[in-house]
Amino acid sequence: AAMMAAAVVRRGRLGQEGRASLCSFLLGASVAALPLLLGSSPSLLAAPGLRGRLALALHVAGERRRQRVLPSLCLQIAVRACFLGFAFGCGLLLSAGRSAWRHFGWYMCSLSLFHYSEYLVTAINNPRSLSLDSFLLNHSFEYNLAALSSWVEFTLEKLFFPELKQITWLSTVGLLMVIFGDCLRKAAMLTAGSNFNHIVQNEKSDTHTLVTSGVYGWFRHPSYVGWFYWSIGTQVLLCNPICVVGYALASWRFFRERIEEEEITLIHFFGEEYLEYKRKVPSGLPFIKGVKLEL
Repeated sequence: AAMMAAAVVRRGRLGQEGRASLCSFLLGASVAALPLLLGSSPSLLAAPGLRGRLALALHVAGERRRQRVLPSLCLQIAVRACFLGFAFGCGLLLSAGRSAWRHFGWYMCSLSLFHYSEYLVTAINNPRSLSLDSFLLNHSFEYNLAALSSWVEFTLEKLFFPELKQITWLSTVGLLMVIFGDCLRKAAMLTAGSNFNHIVQNEKSDTHTLVTSGVYGWFRHPSYVGWFYWSIGTQVLLCNPICVVGYALASWRFFRERIEEEEITLIHFFGEEYLEYKRKVPSGLPFIKGVKLEL
């Protein structure tokens, strides 16, 4: 959060869309303050009772009422950002309690913050490419299916093997992986600036430059490295053994193909300059060397 706030100051003020998203995210996240307002314990969400349910309903109704005054585009942005903020706040409530869902609260915070920060950093770095798709909520059918699978596995294993979901040290390792991965990805986005885009570009613009400094001096594809370890970390956090393996294999295959596709474009854009960079700096992902060049 501090990194993104500093970036806002350095690069200038957020545009209307960015401001609308930030206010809406914070509004949704304010649900975490309900226990203080009600004089209740942080376990409000795990076992809310009638009073807690009524407070949650009023909070959601208040959010919807505030959003009605926004223009059409900002309303669509606000709905998504507020939803992510609400999920983040609910995750905080679960995390602060001592229920068996505590680690799932960590996961909710990680997932919602990842998707919202994708939009916010894009608004800071490259507002020209900013769109509703920048939230990455509709990334792909496979991505949504993977998320659903992890929720199903967590729920079923919690029902039949509850002790498996209470391995705090393992969930802590997963949380550290998530934090490392997300910070690395956002550092890559901020370092690349307007060169970063969620969609692989097939045509070189006048502003395209080859970024080799900062985290790009460690790995050729730090944003993919961060996302790779973030995705696996979410499943380690949830203690989902099946999805840990599934996410690792699926993510590795996806990024191998994505890196090869992207490097063909980068060689076309920058020629020998990129080839020299490719020789010096690893991709950052295990057993992925990028596109192979025929001698």
